[in-house]
Amino acid sequence: MTKSMTSGNPLRLIFEFALPLLMGNLLQQTYNIIDAAVVGRVLGSGALAAVGASSSVQFLVMGFCIGICAGFGVPVASAFGAEDRRKMRRYIKGALIITAVFAVMVTALCGALCGRILDILKTPGDIYKNAYSYLFIIFMGLPFSLLYNLLASLLRSVGDSRTPFMFLAVSTVLNIVLDLVFILVFKMGCGGAAAATVAAQAISGILCLCYGAKKYSELLPDREVKVTGNDVKNLLFMGVPMGLQYSITAIGSMVMQSANNGFGSVYISGFTAGMRIKQFIMCPFDAVATAVSVFCSQNLGAGEYKRIKEGLFKGIAVSVSYGALAGLVLIFFGRNLANIFVDGGEVSVLDAAGKYLRCLGLFYIAIGFLNVCRMTTQGLGFSVRAIFSGFIEMIARIFVSYFLVPLYGFTAICYADQTAWVAACLYIVPTCFYCVKRATRSGEGKQVG
Repeated sequence: MTKSMTSGNPLRLIFEFALPLLMGNLLQQTYNIIDAAVVGRVLGSGALAAVGASSSVQFLVMGFCIGICAGFGVPVASAFGAEDRRKMRRYIKGALIITAVFAVMVTALCGALCGRILDILKTPGDIYKNAYSYLFIIFMGLPFSLLYNLLASLLRSVGDSRTPFMFLAVSTVLNIVLDLVFILVFKMGCGGAAAATVAAQAISGILCLCYGAKKYSELLPDREVKVTGNDVKNLLFMGVPMGLQYSITAIGSMVMQSANNGFGSVYISGFTAGMRIKQFIMCPFDAVATAVSVFCSQNLGAGEYKRIKEGLFKGIAVSVSYGALAGLVLIFFGRNLANIFVDGGEVSVLDAAGKYLRCLGLFYIAIGFLNVCRMTTQGLGFSVRAIFSGFIEMIARIFVSYFLVPLYGFTAICYADQTAWVAACLYIVPTCFYCVKRATRSGEGKQVG
């Protein structure tokens, strides 16, 4: 099921790779929506606020985990494209070791700081207990999330986006079932929603590990494979910046959420509902960007430099076109979609969510440029340049939160993301094209030499 993307129609290859990834992302976000809908409609808008009060810090921690795992896949994809199986196995073994060490460290740290994190986010007292229960359980499940995301990244780096989708589908269905059981039957409240997520991730990660070990035994490292210091350096050079890229972006979101939490549970609930819909509609952006990144990584390793430019242009065209369509949906139907999470009588919550989504829709095209260009820059090995775009996003969100929210209230919150996207685009789009030009010239020079 491994697939080389170094020959054939670029657009077709990107679509074929992106489709299972998109379906997996949609399944994951479908679960998130159902999870929030069960919490909001069964336990009430206060419980929904408790689950959403720490969403930004969850994005920070989970984003770092997902980012480093995705970064570890870049050297693997390059070695696969160059058909250097020995180097690829060294990278895989090194990634497994680094991830195991990181899992222990981050779980212990996050668990110890859980209460302090909620204090920093200015979590209201009426939802604090439920928010703590939910966040602590999510933190304890981080090793399982890391396991799945690393295996998924490694499989995608060798062209297989179907297997991760298959196990994500299992996880999603299981998640929904456990959600209903833990909340409706066992009356575990917000903690039950978190426990369902952790249990489903654990089963999905373990199944993916067992299946991958059997199906891809020829790619797995054995005891004779020795990971060199240079291998570890290359993995960390790609993984850590990509993880930091997610985290730096999330820091700005944390500051923004802290500002929003100060408006009370109504706006927290509306913001949470809007965020769930936003994340669902962003799935195609992430799928296309990941596909273009893997496409460019493999072709860089294979020395197919003209295909890199072609894949980038076509990826941007697809992503921007989708952004225009998605923006219209949010503008005209955002408030109706928010009704999934809360009863129609919660007018204030629905108005807040509808306003947030309507404002997002006006700038959704920017995500089409941002995600593809950033992931491509990362995939070509320019991780530091990619991370700087996340830094720009962070600064933009902090600026809005500290200087505009006091003046314009929730309206400023509604435009914080867009400000960050546009600011980051002004940097990453020209930077991406520069990196493509530099990578291709460097590779062509080596070929001539």
